Amino acid sequence: MATFATTPRFRADHKKLSPEQAARFRRVVTTEFAPDVEKGRFRPGPRVKGVQGVPGVFEMTWAPDGRATWEYGQEKVPGEPHVIWRRVGTHAVFDPGPP
Repeated sequence: MATFATTPRFRADHKKLSPEQAARFRRVVTTEFAPDVEKGRFRPGPRVKGVQGVPGVFEMTWAPDGRATWEYGQEKVPGEPHVIWRRVGTHAVFDPGPP
């Protein structure tokens, strides 16, 4: 089973989500993203793709204006993918700003 971690920035972003946004994000991660990570291929719904200009970082769409960025990290369990969530929120998570 895949393992997951979060960055401090992700945790700060997540606190800013409304309860409805947080629930939707959790539902998409649980029902679509996590199973796809396990399989090693992603269905079209969450639109997983690389972030332009940032090698190794990916984005996932979890709502019409809901985005999350993530990267693969070093395996914590041999043979299982490890995902590190970097940012979550609206499309604004792609705007440059202070770390």
